[in-house]
Amino acid sequence: MTLAFVEDSPSAVPLFVVDQDTYDSWLEQQAAPVQNWVRSNGFSGALGQALLVPATDGTPERALLGYGSAAKRARKRFPLAEAAAKLPEGDYRIVEGLPDDVAALEALGWLLTGYAFDTYKTTSGNKARLVAPANVTPTTVEALAQAEQLTRDLINTPAADMGPQELEEATRDLAARHGGEISVITGDDLLTQNFPMIHAVGRAAASAPRLIELRKGSTGPKLTLVGKGVCFDTGGLNLKPGASMGLMKKDMGGSANVLGLTQLILEADLPVQLRVLIPAVENAVSGDAFRPGDVLTARNGETVEINNTDAEGRLVLADALAWAQEENPDLLISMATLTGAARVAVGPDLAPFYTDHDADAEALAAAASNQADPVWRMPFHTPYEAMIEPQIADLDNAPAGGFAGSITAALFLRRFAGDARYMHFDIYGWSPSAKPGLSKGGVSQGIRALFASLPKMLSL
Repeated sequence: MTLAFVEDSPSAVPLFVVDQDTYDSWLEQQAAPVQNWVRSNGFSGALGQALLVPATDGTPERALLGYGSAAKRARKRFPLAEAAAKLPEGDYRIVEGLPDDVAALEALGWLLTGYAFDTYKTTSGNKARLVAPANVTPTTVEALAQAEQLTRDLINTPAADMGPQELEEATRDLAARHGGEISVITGDDLLTQNFPMIHAVGRAAASAPRLIELRKGSTGPKLTLVGKGVCFDTGGLNLKPGASMGLMKKDMGGSANVLGLTQLILEADLPVQLRVLIPAVENAVSGDAFRPGDVLTARNGETVEINNTDAEGRLVLADALAWAQEENPDLLISMATLTGAARVAVGPDLAPFYTDHDADAEALAAAASNQADPVWRMPFHTPYEAMIEPQIADLDNAPAGGFAGSITAALFLRRFAGDARYMHFDIYGWSPSAKPGLSKGGVSQGIRALFASLPKMLSL
């Protein structure tokens, strides 16, 4: 299954997008048989309505999709997708009613209705196929849809089939398809090459911990992406309750999102020196697991007191960020499913992000609004630094009290980014329920907004 447009053909059904605010005037312009059919079927242009209008021989002469009112559309990311998902299998060509300024976005939403995670059972998404609208660049929209598809597939795959080794293989496959170079530091080599916290978090698992590096490009600004690759999180010796462990296959969602963004960058051939780092581990329980009360020394020499082994994501990211900043990137971005506090603050849809650079935040926010990829800026509130400084080490991986959990985690990571121009995303990576263009399960967050804003951030 590949999310893509279909070629235009005489069999493609003409499709009319009907705005509910102008429904009456639209209906008056239709031939009497069409008016009668529309009225008798209760079609009013309401959001989510779909109707086939038959020709005299009984075949579809046209299709109508309700586009609702402006107020109703504002409550949806992909309003047209809600109606498109109700069409029967076939090819459709939009001929009227879709505003030019949202055509690409609505076409993306339509393609995303075709997604289904079919690895373990036969299933399919929406079978109503779309001809690319005339004012849309097909390859651009398809690239966005296919990056989303990659991200969702990686997150949806259970840990038995998406452990550190399989995450490495997925990265190798992406590199091979686009001519990237890849290197991997595995197991005890992490110790000899000074990545002690990645090793400590992952050493108890059957699949060895590793740090995956992908590179592409030798000219242009240096862009480094770091994605949390905790392929399953039991919580370690601070074991999670069963209910909290149920979705932990998605704890590698940061790396999945980074790989989706990487695919977009590589396919667009952006003129950057791209470096991708993924610390891939499983936080398991065994006699070799790291313990509450341990003090670990990170790559940059900072000592970290372990007050909860379930706050492991920031540990593996810390070593990777410390290595990333050693090359003085022009922009350093990390993505992670890091804290429950972020979900409490903004819920599952918004992607909270942190940056000290106002211009980057403004560029990202502007792009997000045009990409149906909502983000929300959170503060690197420096006075909270004291909350991550315990008595016996430089840093505390799980400050007591629970206040400002997402902020303190971001401040922890900023310590390891050094002087780099740094942006951090604390994403959820999961849609708790199906919505137009969003199936229940793994989902990307922030990557379309980032991809659209990178040219401005990096002066490309």
